[in-house]
Amino acid sequence: MMNHHASGARLAVSKSTGSRAGSPTPDRRPPTPLFRQMAVLGVGLIGGSLALAAKRAGAVGRVVGLSRSAANRAEALRAGIVDEATDDLAAAVSGADLVVLATPVYTIVAQLPQLAPLLTPACLVTDVGSVKGPILAAGDAAFPDGRFVAGHPIAGSEHSGPAAARADLFVEHNWIVTPGERTRPEAVARLSALWRAAGARVVSMAAPWHDQVFAAVSHLPHVVAYALMDAVLCLERDGERVKYAAGGLRDYTRIAGSDPEMWRDIFLMNREALLNVMAEYRRALDRLEAAIRAGDGEALTRQLLRLRRGREEIGHRS
Repeated sequence: MMNHHASGARLAVSKSTGSRAGSPTPDRRPPTPLFRQMAVLGVGLIGGSLALAAKRAGAVGRVVGLSRSAANRAEALRAGIVDEATDDLAAAVSGADLVVLATPVYTIVAQLPQLAPLLTPACLVTDVGSVKGPILAAGDAAFPDGRFVAGHPIAGSEHSGPAAARADLFVEHNWIVTPGERTRPEAVARLSALWRAAGARVVSMAAPWHDQVFAAVSHLPHVVAYALMDAVLCLERDGERVKYAAGGLRDYTRIAGSDPEMWRDIFLMNREALLNVMAEYRRALDRLEAAIRAGDGEALTRQLLRLRRGREEIGHRS
């Protein structure tokens, strides 16, 4: 977890252009920066990519990054992701008019009340966590004036850390905003403008529905990828099976290479919704197993055709 009581090491470089390898984003540059200074708590893949995209679009004037890792701070500076890097929370948010929490979801919940006494009344706060209900509740409790905007960009990679950050990561991807009863519409509007400047489409959802949806379409696939790797490794014998792995296993288990700390927290925070969809997944496996065990080729073909059509529909919508 992020160490907010560390030594306060602080680094800075001259203002960067925020460039990084990646295809050009559409020109969504605002006439003036939307935010004077953005603090990014966690300069990994998502936080670092937002910093790069916002700087390239001219949506922020300056970026300060918080990281517990000296290596990540150095890389974020070297790559032009941030203009200043620190491991001290108060130093990171000093002077900010926007704070973005891009840490694991339980760390976000812990950071929100720590932030409240450190920020000016005009500073907006948002997050990029993959579970929204508990984070929205913690944000509303820490900022009852409605300046916390719970959000979730639907973009990512199995790679992590600032070295994986890309300015074009969010282009043509959805940013889900889950406003609560206290969330100020003007705060949502300003954050929406930032994400549009980064190339994203803005979509609003209720937090409980968000957590049910993403338990099925995001969290369950990660559980299944990890479980498949577990099964393959349990069957392994001196590397005899893995050495024959081709595209199917590699493609299917790609996301099992994701950050274990991040996904541990997501699984646990959204556990009720995730357990429900895991139970449905077991039933789906049972249906396939029954057809295979019975040698019922006709039933198996019907199932596979139905599931292929479902997969094709996903492709048409993306």
